Order: sequence, then structure tokens, then C-alpha cells
Amino acid sequence: MFKDKLFLVMLVLGLLTIVAAAGVVTMNRGNGQEQNPYVEMQGQENLLAGETDAESQVSVAGESNAKPAPEETQEKVAKQEANPDTVVQEKTRDSSGQVTPEVQAVGTGQDAAKALVLDFADTSRVSWPVMGNVVLDYSMDSTIYFPTLDQYKCNPALIIQGEVSSPVYAPANARVAETGVNEEIGNYLVLDLGNEYTAICGQLKEVAAVEGEYLEKGQLLGYVAEPTKYYTIEGSNLYFQMNYQGNAIDPLDYLE
Repeated sequence: MFKDKLFLVMLVLGLLTIVAAAGVVTMNRGNGQEQNPYVEMQGQENLLAGETDAESQVSVAGESNAKPAPEETQEKVAKQEANPDTVVQEKTRDSSGQVTPEVQAVGTGQDAAKALVLDFADTSRVSWPVMGNVVLDYSMDSTIYFPTLDQYKCNPALIIQGEVSSPVYAPANARVAETGVNEEIGNYLVLDLGNEYTAICGQLKEVAAVEGEYLEKGQLLGYVAEPTKYYTIEGSNLYFQMNYQGNAIDPLDYLE
């Protein structure tokens, strides 16, 4: 009987001990003293903020479509309005932020010359557009004989012999004022040499120049064509006429 009572006493004391321990734990939780089972790293928020700043800096540095400063845009527009034929350099920035020039193409084509200053004068000289013998001379003071037409008449140009498909070159710096074709001289170009001087090159084929284009001296105009019906006896040739203020002048006075 005594052993049974001792066992019950020990059991009761054990239960009381367990209940007391549970109460202590509950009180600690209520006071906010529960510990976080995970270890917190110091400066974690600062590290994330630093990564965000670094990513934004990389993005800005690598930006390829950054807009030019307003003053750069205004300067480019002012230069273009002052001289439309001037090549304008647009400023762009590379990945390191350095300003680099980028040339903008102008003109009617990649092979077209830029706008030239045309200042032809009485003392200026032109080169032969095609090399060959003069079949019919310039003659505005008297008439000369035209074999194909079988008649005498004045001649405002030089008729220069040339083989079919021979290249024809610009006799001087010029602007193409007109392109056309007529029955007598076939395909032709009217070249503005400046100061009211012009040159006309006819009997052409495969014309390489276009109206409004600037040409440098020696640049290809086209090739000698088959003669029109007005020059069948004279043979293939280049029709070369020069004018001053609308009146024909002798090309031989200006040829080199």
C-alpha cells in the first residue's frame, strides 16, 4: 500500500513540473522573447540597394539611342538651314559616353559630287570631252558645208569624231541644268559652268548624269552613240557647243 501511494505522489509531482514548464514557455512567447530560428545577415538591405544602383548605371552607360543635347540639335539645324548642301556631322555617343561624329550622306547618289562653286570665266579652260578629229568646225560668221544634209549653213558647235561607245567626260566642273533628246543631236546634256557659261554635249547614249547633279571635271557623262540621220555621212561623233549669255561661242577658244 505504501509503494502505491509513493508512486502516485511522484506521478503528480511530474505532471506539476510539466505544467509549470509549459507555463514558462507561454509567458516568454507573450513577452516577444521568441527567437528567430533563421540567422539574419547584417546590411542585407544596403546590399540590395547597391545592386539596384549598379544595374541602373550599367543600363545608362550602354544606352545606344541617347538623344543629343538641345544645344547640339539647334547647332545642327542652324548649319543645315544656312547651307543645305553642307555635309552635317551628327554627334552621337558611344558606350563610354564619348562624342563621336557621324557623317550624313548628301547629294543625288553616293557617286554624286557635292555642291561645287561654279566660277567659269573668259580665261578659264575646258578639257576635250572626247578625243578625236574635228569633223565640222564652229562657224557662226559664215556657212559651212554639211555632207549629210548636202547644204551650207552656220554651225554653233564643234562636231568631234568619236568611235561608238567611246566614253565622254565632263569638260569642266558643272551642274546638269537639263537632260533631253531631239531629232538632230539625239540624247544631250546642258551643263551650267557658272557665270552664264553653258556647254551642250549631244549624240550621247547611256547617259550617266541626272538633272540637278553636280559634276567634277573629267567625270563620266555617257558614251558616244550612233549618229542621227543628220550626221550619217560624217559618222559617229560628239556634238559640243558652248554658250555665253545664251549666244554660241567658239569652243576652240576655251579647249585646253
